[in-house]
Amino acid sequence: MNDPTAPLLAVEDLKVHFPFRRGTLFAPEHGLIRAVDGVSFEIREGETLGLVGESGCGKSTTARAIARLNEPTSGSIKIEGREICGLSESAMMPFRRTVQMVFQDPFASLNPRMTVGAIISEPLQIHGVLSSNDRKLEVLRLMDLVGLNPRFLNRYPHEFSGGQRQRIGIARALAVRPKLILCDEPVSALDVSIQAQVINLMMDLQQKLGLAYLFIAHDLGIVRHIATRVGVMYLGRIVESANADELYNNPTHPYTRALLSAVPVPDPKIEAERTRTVLTGEVPSPDKTYPGCPFVDRCPDAQSECREIIPRLPDSAHATACIVHDDQCREASQSAAAV
Repeated sequence: MNDPTAPLLAVEDLKVHFPFRRGTLFAPEHGLIRAVDGVSFEIREGETLGLVGESGCGKSTTARAIARLNEPTSGSIKIEGREICGLSESAMMPFRRTVQMVFQDPFASLNPRMTVGAIISEPLQIHGVLSSNDRKLEVLRLMDLVGLNPRFLNRYPHEFSGGQRQRIGIARALAVRPKLILCDEPVSALDVSIQAQVINLMMDLQQKLGLAYLFIAHDLGIVRHIATRVGVMYLGRIVESANADELYNNPTHPYTRALLSAVPVPDPKIEAERTRTVLTGEVPSPDKTYPGCPFVDRCPDAQSECREIIPRLPDSAHATACIVHDDQCREASQSAAAV
């Protein structure tokens, strides 16, 4: 039975590591790429968690692990209180109706040999939802819901614009009536004007259907517009997490401040007075382990102890994995080191 008090999605200490080889395909494993290295968060019904960070920080891998498209190395993923790590594909089927995914590239994620009607109805067939006649009516309803003309039912993906293709992907995700949608940079491949239309559509759908989103993006302006809470990822870990308004108005982690300083402000007077935080130093590699904070070589506020203590993300409303700027983090990190 589902736990009614449990969050819709609970991720705890999630790790996804990939072995890599140097040289030929048959060379021995050389080490591990720590794409996701201890991520924890919760999403409750009807809310949106935004995940932001540089390319390669592990955002998409986190979403793919939750969808079980990448197998987690360790950690826990619970949907409505039930653990899904280690489940077989057949045992995962009920959970796939609860959690669906919208991918970044709206063309590569659609089968070019299938019509729009077939693409949207495919999840209904796989999960045995509705009869054949009712499926067509449901497809037409979904097309209308996402703003697609039902007359396009028998057209193919190449006949649509990028924004229309992404609407097809959203309709497909909605077909089995999920509670949570994993959005892997769903607007990054679209023009700016089309991005606004798709974002507004997703927010309208959230209001109508009570959806929850895990929204992944590198555009912090878009995330501020849609997210309830925001997590900032760096090298496979969340380094700051807070309510969206709190994080944007009062960022505490040096990396978050650097990201926000790079976001342009439309007011030229304010933009002229802003101070840009430029990160220097060597970008760390995900195939190495670090004795202290992995951000230390790029951090403008780094201290000597930052090279010795691994910062832990404390359990608080506004959490920062930085021993310089968060006393709770310092206490949690020192306690973990002592153990």
